[in-house]
Amino acid sequence: MFWDKEAETIKQEELEKLQLRRLKAIVEYCFHNSQFYRAKFKEANLYPQDIRSLADIAKLPFTMKEDLRDNYPYGMLAVPREEIVRIHASSGTTGKPTIVAYTRRDIGTWAELMARVLTSAGITKRDTMQLIYNYAFFTGGLGFHYGAERVGAAVIPSGVGNSEKQLLTMRDLGVTAFSSTPSYALYLAEFAANQGIDVREFEVERGIFGAEPWSEEMRRRIEEAYDIVAYDNYGLSELCGPGVAVECEAREGMHVWSDHFLLEVIDPETGEPLGPGEKGELVFTTLTKEAMPLLRYRTRDISMLLEDECSCGRTHPRIARLMGRSDDMLIIRGVNVFPSQVEHVLMSFPEVAEHYQIVVDRQGTMDVLQVNVEVTERIFRGETEELLKLKNRLEAKLKSVLGVKARVKFVEPGTIPRSQGKAQRVVDLRKK
Repeated sequence: MFWDKEAETIKQEELEKLQLRRLKAIVEYCFHNSQFYRAKFKEANLYPQDIRSLADIAKLPFTMKEDLRDNYPYGMLAVPREEIVRIHASSGTTGKPTIVAYTRRDIGTWAELMARVLTSAGITKRDTMQLIYNYAFFTGGLGFHYGAERVGAAVIPSGVGNSEKQLLTMRDLGVTAFSSTPSYALYLAEFAANQGIDVREFEVERGIFGAEPWSEEMRRRIEEAYDIVAYDNYGLSELCGPGVAVECEAREGMHVWSDHFLLEVIDPETGEPLGPGEKGELVFTTLTKEAMPLLRYRTRDISMLLEDECSCGRTHPRIARLMGRSDDMLIIRGVNVFPSQVEHVLMSFPEVAEHYQIVVDRQGTMDVLQVNVEVTERIFRGETEELLKLKNRLEAKLKSVLGVKARVKFVEPGTIPRSQGKAQRVVDLRKK
């Protein structure tokens, strides 16, 4: 099922011609309309006519998140402020948010991309879709909202919070699809079970999840909890919000809408390009953005390009599910550890509940990694010997996968903090 079959199944040769035409145009546009990029080009002694092929994108300087913060609030704009019709923002660790702006055309493009996303995941005008996302500065709520309306689905903008009301809405209004963070989807199912409610009896058939890395094992748990099909999607506020990439019915990687976003995968340490099958950092150039175009934006998200063709017929390149972020990577005694690796191990043990927390501390000069894990009620109240065996199995598996020892600590079910937004999985006490 396609939203725009011609665009989604464009031949590779035609796609590359379109990308090059749009790349040249956006570079020219940035040179003449963006004070930030004009200064960047001057510093690099670069001119728009230097971009003659797709490979020439490597001549362009990278854009970093710090650039957006340093130019807060409006220094990245390429249009007069009176042409801005929407402003979103994401929170930042420096105290200054990252501002993203849209023209009217940008909003229309975003809605079209989200219509592609939702149709790829099987959403149609026959669906009633509940959106359990923040409708404030966060782009997820309105992004999904506009896309769902574009395909003709009945939209329920339920926002976040009040899990009891979320379940009432899902049941009584005959919701057939919903979207949230994967961690909240699991929490909502857990909350329902504690209330004696079986969400598998609802009419929900599919869910689209994102905004945080999640493992294949977590997908399986969500699907079992709701008896649904779960789809992964990818986006970030700086590019538009959700709408950059999504799984199709094959669910073998996420298609990047590369007629609007030119993708590179680079070595996060050296900046050198990587080929299909090589794990690296995703870098995007927006090809059609008016208000705040970005050239070679380093996302810090880690994934890889998949090279084989997809059975769905879409010709846009696919990326593997996110493996984490380069700036979320923990270095434990010289070993690189991603939180997603820990989740992958934990979720493969049926005795382990969905909630965990990674705690890193330093004892003397030695880094210490501890994983606080909730187990099922039966296991937690069970025999000490059974708990010890499970602990040893978990620690052995974690060491095998991570390459470094991790201490497992079992905690009582319900004691690890829950989040209605992005889950906070890591506590690094070395920074305090």
